Amino acid sequence: MAMKIVSAEFLISAVKAQQYPDDGLPEIAFAGRSNVGKSSLINTLLNRKRLVKTSSTPGKTQLINFFSINREFLFVDLPGYGYAKVPMQLRRQWKPMIETYLTTRSVLKGLVLLLDIRRNPGSEEIRFLQWLRQHRLASILVLTKVDKLSKNKQGQRQRQIESALCIPASHFILFSAKSRQGKQTLWRQIEPLLGIA
Repeated sequence: MAMKIVSAEFLISAVKAQQYPDDGLPEIAFAGRSNVGKSSLINTLLNRKRLVKTSSTPGKTQLINFFSINREFLFVDLPGYGYAKVPMQLRRQWKPMIETYLTTRSVLKGLVLLLDIRRNPGSEEIRFLQWLRQHRLASILVLTKVDKLSKNKQGQRQRQIESALCIPASHFILFSAKSRQGKQTLWRQIEPLLGIA
């Protein structure tokens, strides 16, 4: 049974720590390469169509966006990385902004890392996963856009990604915002991190 969403509202867009909400509620962050389907995944989890603005233009999320869910916990949408058309100066600002959030936020309980099932993980994903391990931050790995591949092809791609990241297949959740595949599985992994399972 998926989490019952009573309320979901946008709180604030932040650039620095002084702007983060200070209500002390637990947080789950969402990260991934630009255009990986982060906004669609969050909207699907929350049964909302447009709470998190989706865009066909990669690199659109340029701030850390906080959303209050059921007034019990927060979802945090981090800027997408790896998009070449975002000016270099802005990309340089993102790294310290995201690292500051991830390393200093005591209420952060875990991070959902999204990977497009059709793409091979790049050096950014590999480095990011190593960084998460070093900082002992609980992470959930989600392969998005699975509806774009046949079941057979999904299995092949999952094995290739598993091999590239040296992570067992059982650690990945296959997700589709279109069919909602993986929604309940993802909630089952998020809830214990929030302490509400």
